[in-house]
Amino acid sequence: MADAIQRSVEKRGGGSNGWPLVLTVLALLAISIALFAAQTPLGAVTLVAGVLVAAGFYTLQPNTAAVLTLFGKYLSTDRSQGLRWVPFWIGRKIVSVRARNVTCEKLKVNDNRGNPIEIAANVVWRVDDTARAVFDVDRYTDFANIQIETGLRVVASKFSYDHPEGDQPTLRASGDHVAEILRAELQERVGVAGLTIDDARISHLAYAPEIAGAMLRRQQAQAILEARKLIVEGAVGMVELALTQLSERHVVELDDERKATMVSNLMVVLCSDHDAQPVLNTGTLYG
Repeated sequence: MADAIQRSVEKRGGGSNGWPLVLTVLALLAISIALFAAQTPLGAVTLVAGVLVAAGFYTLQPNTAAVLTLFGKYLSTDRSQGLRWVPFWIGRKIVSVRARNVTCEKLKVNDNRGNPIEIAANVVWRVDDTARAVFDVDRYTDFANIQIETGLRVVASKFSYDHPEGDQPTLRASGDHVAEILRAELQERVGVAGLTIDDARISHLAYAPEIAGAMLRRQQAQAILEARKLIVEGAVGMVELALTQLSERHVVELDDERKATMVSNLMVVLCSDHDAQPVLNTGTLYG
């Protein structure tokens, strides 16, 4: 799409300091008043000249620019702030180059596993090339909003919400990585309009309501399994340490059957969710 468009290129310059022309206008008005007082037809001529000169004034605030055109042809872009002046026949379009903050609406998309999710992003962008923004797209603000929504959909579909396969990044756990990919994706899309993406961050991320409950239970189950795994690993280490110390200190001699019984009892005690209930054994292990 971008290659099919003859891209415009911003040219800096144009316009001049308007304050000297203020004196010219005042002088023309004073002359026209004097000529009218003398009842000379030249008074109308000087008055019209003063009005035409005054028609060329415009002001530029900080971080604004004026795109100058002559009968539809792009001339240049004036970025000098203050009172400016050009001949009245030169067209002027004021363009803000300030940073703009956009928070797109929540979008319902599918991640790369097909799970429906809700996602939104906060994007900071600005006009960098005024010629492209004005001449290469129609209403660059609408263009930016549409491309932000489209780019967010594309990036969201490249990652899973959670539970990665291997070391793959996810939308929830890899915020900085996803943000950089989102910024690059948006920059590629809006570059044709002369816009620059300064920052792009995910501002909202959640499972869609229809699967939110099921995914919550899945997360809870996974958390329980991971906790159990950690408990078992710790219990095995403690049992191994206990058997080693009992053997090294010659506290008691245990055959294989007694070791197995001790390991079983310790694992039950260490891995159980409830407090251990002591049992008094008045007999022997072998009955």
